Amino acid sequence: MNRTGLKTGAGRVAAAGGLLALTALLPRLTRTDPARTVLHARYGDAPTTPRQLAEVREQLGLGEGPFTFLGQWLRGLAHGDLGTSWVTGADVGADVAAAFRVSVSLMAYAMAVAVLVAVAVCLPALRRGRAEAPNAVAAGVLAALPEFLIASVLATLFAVRLGWFPAQGWASPASAVLPALALGLPAGAVLGRLGQDALPAAFAEPWVRTARANGMPRSRIAGHAVRRALPAVLPQAGLTVVGLTGAAAAVEAVFAIPGLGGTAVAAALDLDLPLLQGCLLALLALGTVAAVAAEVVRRRLLGPALRAGALPGAAPVRAGGRCAPYAAAALGCVLLGVLGWGLTRDPLQVELTARLAPPSTAHPFGTDALGRDVLARLGHGALRTLATAAAVCAACWAAGLALGLTRWARGPAEVANALPAILAGLLVTGLFGAGPGGAAVAVAAVGWAPLAAHTAALAETERASGHVEAARAQGAGRAHVLRRHVLPGVCGPVSKHAALRLAPTTLALASLGFLGLGARPPAPEWGRLLTENLPYAERAPWAVLAPAAALACVGALVALAPGVLKGRGVRARGR
Repeated sequence: MNRTGLKTGAGRVAAAGGLLALTALLPRLTRTDPARTVLHARYGDAPTTPRQLAEVREQLGLGEGPFTFLGQWLRGLAHGDLGTSWVTGADVGADVAAAFRVSVSLMAYAMAVAVLVAVAVCLPALRRGRAEAPNAVAAGVLAALPEFLIASVLATLFAVRLGWFPAQGWASPASAVLPALALGLPAGAVLGRLGQDALPAAFAEPWVRTARANGMPRSRIAGHAVRRALPAVLPQAGLTVVGLTGAAAAVEAVFAIPGLGGTAVAAALDLDLPLLQGCLLALLALGTVAAVAAEVVRRRLLGPALRAGALPGAAPVRAGGRCAPYAAAALGCVLLGVLGWGLTRDPLQVELTARLAPPSTAHPFGTDALGRDVLARLGHGALRTLATAAAVCAACWAAGLALGLTRWARGPAEVANALPAILAGLLVTGLFGAGPGGAAVAVAAVGWAPLAAHTAALAETERASGHVEAARAQGAGRAHVLRRHVLPGVCGPVSKHAALRLAPTTLALASLGFLGLGARPPAPEWGRLLTENLPYAERAPWAVLAPAAALACVGALVALAPGVLKGRGVRARGR
């Protein structure tokens, strides 16, 4: 094993150990009595007595301290015993195995959908075969749509109204179609967007001109370009495997699927530590396997040129889409006009006589379940929503860029990616307290991982390019190589990747706020508008369409931004 592999393995072990230790401290961090929480999970709102609490504490060994529990759990793990659930008393290993099988099956279906979507997104760039950034609006809009909203729409249309697929449960392959689409469509859009950045950069490399001059068929050139573009996307694909398994709790809840994501979230909320530890262990194991497999395939595609330092350097890519500035200006003006109109209205006024009222002159976008004006809440929530999400994305970009350039980042990135956002919210809230700041820190604590993986893959490729080897031969130091040769080829694609996560970040913040860990009602945030009004989507679709359309517009503007700024997917090197 080389030095990089040792550092990655050490990072995995250290990060996984730290996560398991923090999980054992979860009751203390959240300042919650685990005995009371477990009794509530067992018996609901039934009154509890001091004797019952004492019996539960003695039964679970809560008086011995968290690290005693962790030591006992690790000793059991060494013998293949994950313990028993504090809530149900069932064997954790059996529960986790059953949920893991369901989630891995769903993940496989969702990854198939994601790959098909990514191929469809990249196909125009592949057919053009030019060093020109493609139109990414469709991918940006699709990536901005929340998974639980897609799941609800698909369930209502294809399961309830048309009856083509089961609405709930996990009994046959037909049960996987709708949840796989809900998970795979946004994931495929993100992977396709990364591929859209990588393909024009591959077509801009010098070998393409040589191949065309020698009469190589376009299909073979395209095949070689795909091989050059895939190494930049594969690390993200490995993380997506874990994300589709552990972060699918919302979709699992819509379709009543007994998967690992929902099991982990329920265990975290119930403080069922043995079950939570078992779920995290399964996710960490899956993340390690997926990351190792992606890295093996990636190095196979790069070939001996990676070790020899003979990879081609990043070449300039022309900004495509001459109409992009005009489209962005028109879309931006419409969005600003709508939001400005909403700012002139009261977002907190309640009219119980106008609950779920359709759009009218009095309420242009209709009202929600409490009779509040949707347009007003959309306008007043814009600054709070976009400013917080942009700050989190900027922090994730900086952390991902800084950590991705080091040799130790891959292991911690895999562990952070396997951590459900709700568990991160509970841990961070215990340290910093509930509120918008704590929710932002929690989302940033897991949001940097995909950007760090993307940065690490691009940086390794850049360091193995010929112009870097030439610079080193001329006596260039590490700082000069990093500033003049590595960062220019990394910052552009990673910045686009960070901007693509603006909408998912908004929804992650809203989910924590919905659990009382972030901004609380009646704060008019876009994500909260979606989660609050989703139960009434069939009766009052306007209450859901307004924030969803706003998120889609933001996704389109993010996709159009490189054309407006005349940016380049990969900038030219300083020679």
